[in-house]
Amino acid sequence: MRMKKLDWLVVKSFIGPFILTFFIAQFVLVMQFLWKYVDDLVGKGLDPWVLMELLGYASARLVPLALPLAVLLASIMTYGAFGEHFELTAVKSAGVSLYRFMRALIVTVTGISIFAFFFSNNLLPRANLKFGALLYDIRHQKPTVALKPGIFYSGIDGFSIKAAEKDDKTNTLYDITVYDHTSGKGDDHVITAKKGTMTQDEDALALSLKLDTGKQYREIDPKDQAKENKYQMISTQFSSWEKRFDLSQFKLARTDENFFKDLKQMLDLKQLYGEIDTIKLEADNLRKGYATYTIPYFSLKKFGFDTLKTLSKVTPVKFAKAEDLLNDFDQNKRIQVMELAMTRARNIKNYADVTDKQLEYKERDLTTHKVEVYRKFTLSIACLVLFFIGAPLGSIIRKGGLGWPLFYCVIFFIVYHVTSIIGEKLAENNVLTVFAGMWLSTFVLTPIGLFLTLKATNDSKIYSTDYYRNVIRKLSPKKSAA
Repeated sequence: MRMKKLDWLVVKSFIGPFILTFFIAQFVLVMQFLWKYVDDLVGKGLDPWVLMELLGYASARLVPLALPLAVLLASIMTYGAFGEHFELTAVKSAGVSLYRFMRALIVTVTGISIFAFFFSNNLLPRANLKFGALLYDIRHQKPTVALKPGIFYSGIDGFSIKAAEKDDKTNTLYDITVYDHTSGKGDDHVITAKKGTMTQDEDALALSLKLDTGKQYREIDPKDQAKENKYQMISTQFSSWEKRFDLSQFKLARTDENFFKDLKQMLDLKQLYGEIDTIKLEADNLRKGYATYTIPYFSLKKFGFDTLKTLSKVTPVKFAKAEDLLNDFDQNKRIQVMELAMTRARNIKNYADVTDKQLEYKERDLTTHKVEVYRKFTLSIACLVLFFIGAPLGSIIRKGGLGWPLFYCVIFFIVYHVTSIIGEKLAENNVLTVFAGMWLSTFVLTPIGLFLTLKATNDSKIYSTDYYRNVIRKLSPKKSAA
């Protein structure tokens, strides 16, 4: 009963910092996302719900970064607080080992790891699909109508509009110039006005431009005057002029998500394995197709000559002299055979180059799909590995709060993140195998976690400055007595 209470104490002490650090990490990463894509979002007149939807999908995509970070920081904070308040010392004095004290959180973090795998395999592909489709639509949406004083606005197809002054409260424009290019013949229609207003309807599907007291200048088609090199123009005055523009092109159009669903980031494990089998089958078909295509090129039926059959009967010594194969032909036929052979050799080489490029692309595509397969497992294992770094590290430094725990968390998380990126790039460039590249961060951090766990179990003083002073004092040569 006492041990169950102890387990609940550990779990409750961990859950609070875990939730807090997870949402803090999510917030920081979302802010970084906004900074990265701010140019694609500003000036598009996006509906707040569309922006919230995009941020929701972006937050889901950032879970693979925030979850290990939260586990690491929360575990350091939890056991650091236990050590700082001498609760860890009391537990060890009662005969409870560090492994037993960590057991409840090992089970908890294992559950988090299982959830992380489920999230990576089932929810993350859907979030990637939704995010990719929505961001594509936003990037291809035209900016909203934003007329600035003294600057020509050309966002509406076929028109350029400029106003010297603008009253934002009444939407009144002053000293307006409108260039109408809809004829496709340049600036053949110009409108000027002293004052006007620009308003949109409630659904923002149409823009109405009303001008007061102005003039129109329109050039006449110069075909008849081309010989005389003279151009005529019609000038008219108006007291009121109105033009309506269609703004449906500025509304966000949602693309069918099926255009993106075959991307590797949008697939679960079952679909990834299916794609891998398909890529391997296509590569085998390319190799078989190359063999089928090239075999007829070795037969010169016109001259009764089959290179493959002839070479199979020739000993290696005789094959060293290629001219022996053509001794039965006269000079003219020998030249024809050589020319035809050269032409076919070039065709085979060109086809081989094309096939090699296709196989190289298939191999690269196969590698990237395998990377996505391993990525779904590395997130889960990373949570466990970072816990076995954070828990013993917290019990060693014996500091709670966000001070020292955050410092050590940043260091180890940078090591984890950098080694993960390096391993993935090395795998994609075939420097390492996909398995070694994707598990590189685990291979680096696991020994560190085992070392820290061992030192924490033995009450190591690796964090104490006095310990290092004593080590240096022992290693330094003693001064001889005077």
